[in-house]
Amino acid sequence: MSSLNVHSLHHEAWPPFQPPWWLKSAHAQTLAAAFWPARLDAHRAIARRVEMSEGDAVVVHDDCPDGWSNGGRVALLAHGLGGCHRSPLLVRLVAKLNAHGVRVFRWDMRGCGAGMGMAGRPYHAGCSDDLRRVIESVLGWCSSSDSVPKCRLALFGVSLSGNILLKYLGESPESVPAQVVQAIAVNPPIDLAASVKTLSGRINRMYDRHFVGSLTRHLSDRQRLRPDAPMPDLTKLPRTLFEFDDWYTAPMSGFPDAPTYYAKCSAAQFIPQIKTPTTIITSHNDPMVPVEMFSSEQVVYPESVRLHIVNGGGHVGYISRPGLDPDVHWLDWRVVDLITADEAR
Repeated sequence: MSSLNVHSLHHEAWPPFQPPWWLKSAHAQTLAAAFWPARLDAHRAIARRVEMSEGDAVVVHDDCPDGWSNGGRVALLAHGLGGCHRSPLLVRLVAKLNAHGVRVFRWDMRGCGAGMGMAGRPYHAGCSDDLRRVIESVLGWCSSSDSVPKCRLALFGVSLSGNILLKYLGESPESVPAQVVQAIAVNPPIDLAASVKTLSGRINRMYDRHFVGSLTRHLSDRQRLRPDAPMPDLTKLPRTLFEFDDWYTAPMSGFPDAPTYYAKCSAAQFIPQIKTPTTIITSHNDPMVPVEMFSSEQVVYPESVRLHIVNGGGHVGYISRPGLDPDVHWLDWRVVDLITADEAR
């Protein structure tokens, strides 16, 4: 990390990330994030439908704490690749943010979660137009014509949705609503081609196989609900994430091939234009999102964007030693710190 020339922010108020001795490696943290035992809170959110392009729709889940009123704090959370509103990180954040009086929305991207049968087209790493529609809907639900002040919305994206979020903020910064007061992107693959290439390494192939298997099964499940949805040639199924994107994601999303999709949707090219106060949190040892892509030789960071590179954590792991925070989920508490900080009020 020391060899990187980065525009890096170190929050003095944040406790350093300190993993337990048996979870120090990048792969241990990454796998623990997926398999850490936890009892998730029951789902009590109100489901709201948002219409998308081409006749598709998505579902947004609304968790409103007691006492919330127009003008209060609001957070919109998005899941990562293969996830949904019940992804453990998002469920934990709902509970913690609700406890601080923050109204929280989680959106299932196209074809995911509660909206699996509502979309014929897939979500992808550049679907910022979908995010824009969801933001407009959230602001409508949280405001009335006479509400003063307007609600203060924080946006959160993790992994793939972190890239979507950064692309949204930078591609048309003047159109980002004034109510969006901050954004947080965690382990975003801002260079999609580099991230996918990393999966071809010997050890990382296990992640590649996991993603392809999960996405293929998801596609099969969704196809049973939406037999009318367009599908590529099924005679040769993909074996890698690159092949999956080249076979399905890219052509079904309007791109000729995977390299074009990666080039047009990677967020690194949009970051210089971001005007919204934004924090990027990533790990120096993320096995899927190489930290080198965040170098200032690769990305021009405006003053509005702060990069925090954590010494460890793997890919969205950040499981720490007990006693540093109310629980071992270091990342959760840093997100709560950011959204509930005085600067966001």
